[in-house]
Amino acid sequence: MTTAALITIIVPGYNVAPWAAEALASLRAQTLTEWTAVLVDDGSTDTTGAMFEAAAAADPRFRVIRHDRRQGLGAARNAGLALVQTPFIGFLDADDVLLPGALARLVAVLDETGSDLVAAAYVRLRPDGAGGYAPGLVQPWVAAATAPERRGVTLEEHPDASANVVAWSKVSRAAFWRDSGIRFPEGRLYEDQVVAQTMFARARRFDVVPDVVVHWRERGDGSSITQHENRLDVLRDCLDAMSEGLHVLESTGHRRAAHARLGQMLRMDVPRLTRIAAEHPDDAYRRALGIFTRDLFDRAESGSIPLADDALTALAAARLW
Repeated sequence: MTTAALITIIVPGYNVAPWAAEALASLRAQTLTEWTAVLVDDGSTDTTGAMFEAAAAADPRFRVIRHDRRQGLGAARNAGLALVQTPFIGFLDADDVLLPGALARLVAVLDETGSDLVAAAYVRLRPDGAGGYAPGLVQPWVAAATAPERRGVTLEEHPDASANVVAWSKVSRAAFWRDSGIRFPEGRLYEDQVVAQTMFARARRFDVVPDVVVHWRERGDGSSITQHENRLDVLRDCLDAMSEGLHVLESTGHRRAAHARLGQMLRMDVPRLTRIAAEHPDDAYRRALGIFTRDLFDRAESGSIPLADDALTALAAARLW
């Protein structure tokens, strides 16, 4: 890898040929040019691996790892982490788009503050109906986590940061990963949620900026994980990830952050999943969501989390399942 690089970007991909070229182009377009990227082909059966190899042949800043079989995002990211030799680490999924000034902005903030990590805003990139994609708006929970700009804070000072549960909207110090021993869970979905909460909980200090740094793609072919939450196995991984992330916050004494995250799940996640469950053909789906929802209510202090009427209606239904 390029020895002068400041940051390693870990880019996992499985059968992402329709979108990988745009993701790789977004790296080449960065205004900060001192980067290197580990492209992890996670057992793809399409031309993803060939695209990664071609990128590496054309630009020495790219390096390729190829898995013989699919191991999942957690394992792919961990494989990339093992090769990091730069001061900073970032992530980009190979179907997403990194905005041109993202790395320059985030590395500069960490260089100024000395914090362990910096988290930024992101938006959804959705099909535009004309064969392309268009970015949406910054969602309220994303804005609450990242705006206004804050430097050198803790979770007690900024508990709403716990809403930022994705890997690819952050840049962190490689020394932080080495010292903390944090790695992604393997063999499951939503693997970045518990990692994000662990990072916030263990960081000495962290920064947040309101800049949008990533366009997070909702695939037009319907193959994004979040488009399959009607599957029971996907639901179970989703619920486990939220529960384990909440446990991290609670067990490390970050009560305000745990309360903030609990409120987000009650206001947003459970109502969304309840709408799916209401029409689901499998009672096991409703039972799993019911157990999860009752556990959240047991953890919440009565009346401490304000909820809109539609959320209250959905939660009342879920608690009965």
